[in-house]
Amino acid sequence: MGRAFEFRKARKFKRWGQMAKTFTRIGKDITLATKAGGSDPNSNSRLRALIQNAKAANMPKENVDRAIKRASAKDQEDYKEVVYEGYGPHGIAVLIECTTDNTNRSVANIRSYFNKLGGSLGTSGMLDFIFERKSVFKIAAKDGLDLEELELELIDFGVEEIFLDPESNQINIYGDFTSFGAIQKYLEDNGFEIQGADFERIPNDTKELPEDQAAEVDKLIERIEEDDDVQNVYHNMR
Repeated sequence: MGRAFEFRKARKFKRWGQMAKTFTRIGKDITLATKAGGSDPNSNSRLRALIQNAKAANMPKENVDRAIKRASAKDQEDYKEVVYEGYGPHGIAVLIECTTDNTNRSVANIRSYFNKLGGSLGTSGMLDFIFERKSVFKIAAKDGLDLEELELELIDFGVEEIFLDPESNQINIYGDFTSFGAIQKYLEDNGFEIQGADFERIPNDTKELPEDQAAEVDKLIERIEEDDDVQNVYHNMR
C-alpha cells in the first residue's frame, strides 16, 4: 500500500475544515450506523467509533443524540449510501461517496460538475483497480510505545501499516476494510485512546500534474465537495 500518509493530504481538501459540514457528515454517518446496528454504542462498534469522531470534532452532544433519534423517526428521510466514479481533467480518477435521500438529484448534480469542469462521470466499479478501501484508526501517541512492536501485534488483526503523524502526534493505523471491528476491539481492550476511526479509499497508483493542470482538478474537487449530499471525495492526483 505504501505510506498512506503520503496520499492522505492529496486526497483531502478543505471540506472538513468547515465545522458545519463536518457535523453534517458525522451526523449522517451516525444515523446510518444506528439504523444498521442499533442505538446502543456498547453493542454497535461502528456507532461507538463515530461518537468518538464526533467528540474529536467538538460536535455537541445534542447533535449526536439528535442523529441517533433520527434513525428511528417515522418521518426520517431514507438515506442511502451511493458511490460515484469518474475521471476529472487530465485523466485524474475521482471517487465520490454520497449519503442521499434522492439519488436522482445526486447523480444529476455530480454529472453536471464533471461536465462543466472538464471531466466525465463513469460507471460503478470502474475505479476498483485504482482505489482500495481501508479501515483507518488514529490513536493518541504514548510515551515509550514501540511502533514496530505494535505493528507486529496488530498484523494478526488485519493491520497493514502503522506510522506516526508528526503534525498531529497521532499514530495512524491502516488495515483491511473487513478488519475494522477486530482492530477497534484490540485498541479498546489494550487501553489505547482512539481519536478517530473511519474508512478511506487509498489509491494504489498516483499521477503528478503540473501546477496549472492540478488547479483545474482542484476546482472540480472543491465544487463536488460543496454539494450537501457528498460525504467524501478521493482522487489519485499526487
